[in-house]
Amino acid sequence: MRHTIFALMILLGTALAASAQTLQSILQAHGEEIASPSRNSVGVALGDIVASGLPQTTDFLEQWAEKNVWRRDDGMFFIGAEGEGLLTLTDIDTGAQSADASAKYYQLKPNGGVRRVIGTALVQFQLLDPDLTRRETAVASIARRPEAAQLAPLMASINGEVDADLKARKIQLANFLSARFAESPMNRIAAINSLATDTSVEARAVLNQILTKSPGVSDHAPDGNIAAILDPFIDPDQFYAALVAANLAPARQSAADIKEALEANIIGGRIADLPVAQMDDPANRAAAYAALAARGAVPTLVTDEARNAALSAHVFYELYATPNAEITTAAATALASVETRVASAQAVDLTLDALSLASIFFLAAIGLAITFGVMGVINMAHGEFIMMGAYTGYVVQLFIPNYTVSIVVALPLAFAVTFAAGVVMERLVIRRLYHRPLETLLATFGISIALQQIAKNIFGTQARPLTSPDWLAGAFVVNDVIQISFIRIAIFAMALIFLALILYILKRTRLGLEVRAVTQNPGMASSMGINPNRINMMTFGLGSGIAGIAGVAIGLYAKVTSEMGSDYIVQSFMTVVVGGVGNVWGTLAGAAMIGFGQKGIEWLNPSNTLAAQTYMILFVILFIQFRPKGIVALKGRAAGD
Repeated sequence: MRHTIFALMILLGTALAASAQTLQSILQAHGEEIASPSRNSVGVALGDIVASGLPQTTDFLEQWAEKNVWRRDDGMFFIGAEGEGLLTLTDIDTGAQSADASAKYYQLKPNGGVRRVIGTALVQFQLLDPDLTRRETAVASIARRPEAAQLAPLMASINGEVDADLKARKIQLANFLSARFAESPMNRIAAINSLATDTSVEARAVLNQILTKSPGVSDHAPDGNIAAILDPFIDPDQFYAALVAANLAPARQSAADIKEALEANIIGGRIADLPVAQMDDPANRAAAYAALAARGAVPTLVTDEARNAALSAHVFYELYATPNAEITTAAATALASVETRVASAQAVDLTLDALSLASIFFLAAIGLAITFGVMGVINMAHGEFIMMGAYTGYVVQLFIPNYTVSIVVALPLAFAVTFAAGVVMERLVIRRLYHRPLETLLATFGISIALQQIAKNIFGTQARPLTSPDWLAGAFVVNDVIQISFIRIAIFAMALIFLALILYILKRTRLGLEVRAVTQNPGMASSMGINPNRINMMTFGLGSGIAGIAGVAIGLYAKVTSEMGSDYIVQSFMTVVVGGVGNVWGTLAGAAMIGFGQKGIEWLNPSNTLAAQTYMILFVILFIQFRPKGIVALKGRAAGD
């Protein structure tokens, strides 16, 4: 009974002592180390500070790392803030503030290495901090500078994490740290195997760090985890230089070295009993140098044969930094799996980019497919109708600040504006130039220049913003490799809508029937009561109006300037011609071909987009030489016309 009472008294005394412990008392116990810390020795003081578990520890470590801790001349530590010539002091334990001018204080300034050690200790507290922002900061700090000491506190904080997104991030980081720093090889291999399906940049970086290699050379079979044995005869000079750097072979003499050595050994007009006058002959120079080497006057000449013999006598290899072969084998297997997945994901991403570009070309060309493909009118001002539509969207946003509503208003308004402009252009110019392609080309080219200048006079030369709604901001992200912006998805959807709409108009409506009748046989259509002039006007207006709507869509993605139409006129004509003149499905096929072709060329030559466009034009020229009627050629009377 006495022993029990005595033990209880000891435990009670220990608990009271722990509760009475303050952070200041711990700092005083390590006063000099706190005041003048070094990276190698500060760990003892930090260990006691962290082990105390005091709530004020987090604030102190943060302030210490930020150089806001001051020491009074009697050894007491405070958190200080300078301002207006006055030092405001905060008690480390109580948080009470004071301003003491009677004593002397000096600021603690830990160096970068010490601050990194402090940061590692601080992370343990921040991972469990009630403040979500501090926990996120701690996780971000671990991601920037992962260390083995961070694994245990990170693992301990996972179960208590209440934020689902942050918990998932902690689990991911714990997996990364386990792959690199777990004590058990089995745990490391298990973590590495789990990364075989992770295509993120971080996962690949972890696997590459595990597979870090360093070159080496030895005169015997190397020890350790060998990554590869290298063949020195792939590049003999480079590998021999490695031998020289490792002090395993003498340096080779250059022609300048040989010349300098010979000049230094001229005695009485002779070099090794050979007259200086005979040194113009390479054979005599080699003989003189060999004689000097035999006397020990110069280093022995390292010939190609001597170099090759030295290379054959040594083993060149690459050594893994990780000594465990099972770990590096697992990492290499996982990395190969990841790279295969990344390659597949890149192919998918490239396909999505090509589809996006093809949809943009289709939107830009669908109006031209009507005016040029159906009516046979070469309209060089088609790009300017796209520009007019984009500027219409910009003007609407000046009056309607709600971007969603402004886009809804801008689309039909752009159609109305460009439809009217197309009708006016057809009535005043185009109707007088039917079946005169050269004059039509020159006239519409002049109109395009005039429209560009009018746009410059009204809106200036700077690009104008056409802002997309918030719900179109950002991108649809599948993983670190596959992602596509919502704007491009919207343009792709709009291209499909327009495809269906144009097909419906041309195939299912009276206007479409009359358009096809007039384009195939205007005389017969006129005898059936159809007004060809009215149909031509409506058709040209329809193609121009669609170009205006395309301008709004393209303006959300590209810059809105007076020259923006010039960026799409060439691709639009290529799309219509390659696809097949007079065929909407051909326009779609042409847009797909040009979009995929250009993206494929950009993938082969990613640093030069202009070159990709140039190569694509050359390809189109070659293509129409072999298939002049396009991918989807018309058949029957229409084809003959």
